[in-house]
Amino acid sequence: MTTLAASGHVWQRNWLVYKRLWYRSLAFGFLQPVLFLTAMGIGIGALLSTDDLTAFGGVPYIDWLGPGLLSAMAMQTATFESTYPIMNKIMWGRNYEAMLSTPLGVRSIVIGELAWMAFRIGSLAAIFLMVLTAFGITRSPLAILAVPVAMLIGTSFAACLVAFTATQKNDVGFSAIFRFVVNPLFLFSGTFFPLTQLPDALQAIAWATPLFHGVQLVRGLVLSDLNLAAAPLHLAYLLVMLGVGVVLADRNLRRRMAG
Repeated sequence: MTTLAASGHVWQRNWLVYKRLWYRSLAFGFLQPVLFLTAMGIGIGALLSTDDLTAFGGVPYIDWLGPGLLSAMAMQTATFESTYPIMNKIMWGRNYEAMLSTPLGVRSIVIGELAWMAFRIGSLAAIFLMVLTAFGITRSPLAILAVPVAMLIGTSFAACLVAFTATQKNDVGFSAIFRFVVNPLFLFSGTFFPLTQLPDALQAIAWATPLFHGVQLVRGLVLSDLNLAAAPLHLAYLLVMLGVGVVLADRNLRRRMAG
């Protein structure tokens, strides 16, 4: 059995579990952007004067905010999917032990899990994009490309977090990930305000974070003002992150399951 075919079985296993609850996930995927855009985009946006909007490129705050939230959703979904569920399959449910007693290998499990997470993130990103369109935020048909970019953002995070999860003996480390990685990235990667509002030193740190590059790509596609000179750099950053994460996830999970 080839690695790709075996990975398909891992994806199928996750689909069989998910399809019993898919409507709940998609309903939440619709409700979350509606609430955020209403509360923060319309609510906070109404407090901004015309002069304030110059910091957002002259577009309404809700338009500027929406693509950032879409990018952050991809990161957050990847985080939830690649921490506790993966640990459960390693330790508590021992799903991976059962899988490895079949022709499946560790690499097939890693690729299958990441393919599943990409599907989950892609479906939620598509719903999010429909909400942005309903709010009148999308400016170009190219906005549809924000969906695969969101999948890349999420899968890049997921690969690195699967590698991290494979090294953990309990769930204590997840608290540190949520508090000191996910939350700061959510707040300081250009999701809610331009990085130009930060001191130069903090701008440099924020620029080096992965979510910033994802936000720049998604916002540029949705608002039809993508910086074509910087876009290849943003894309390369996420692709390198994904590649490194896959290699580490494969290595760490292989060591964990052999231990």
